[in-house]
Amino acid sequence: MRREGLWEDINAQLRAYYRVSIGRSPDAHAAIIDSQSVKATECRSERGFDGHKKVNGRKRHILVDTLGLLLKVIVHPANLVDREGGKLLIDAVKGRFPALEIVWADQGYTGKFKSWAAAQLHVDFVVVYPPWRQMRRYFPELLEQQGFDSKAFHVIPRRWVVERTFAWLGRNRRLSKDYETLRETEEMWYYLAMSRILLQRLVSP
Repeated sequence: MRREGLWEDINAQLRAYYRVSIGRSPDAHAAIIDSQSVKATECRSERGFDGHKKVNGRKRHILVDTLGLLLKVIVHPANLVDREGGKLLIDAVKGRFPALEIVWADQGYTGKFKSWAAAQLHVDFVVVYPPWRQMRRYFPELLEQQGFDSKAFHVIPRRWVVERTFAWLGRNRRLSKDYETLRETEEMWYYLAMSRILLQRLVSP
């Protein structure tokens, strides 16, 4: 089932059913991209060290719609920076979501990657910056007066959606850490976990 991509297909069908059930179109017109580094168990292959997050393991790159529903996941060693890992994800979804019009991302996807991704998917690729970034640059005294702590957690427009998806899926014990030898198996568990969430929503009153 994993090799044939059956779980990914099941997730796609359930996602379309759910979107229609709440009055949305079956196909997503906007999406958000992000990554998450997770520890891998010892003696597992295809690992890498993420120097920024201080994690030795793998990185999960996902694309979700504006509801936080999974469109695509790619797993790769954690030492790949977001722009390199993002290319793997963009290549994997190219031509698969023709209704997409815009993709939001964080600051890890700037530079040439931004224009490349936009051309590959034929979408507007928008990097969402923290709203206080320009304030800190031009009006730092205002932030100081308000006692603003940029290191604390703050909800960032658009980007919070994909962070919530990581939280949903992270509640599954099998996804709390990367236990798999093959990255394709890890991807399968992601589709399976999201399918479970969608089934629960579809059957709930």
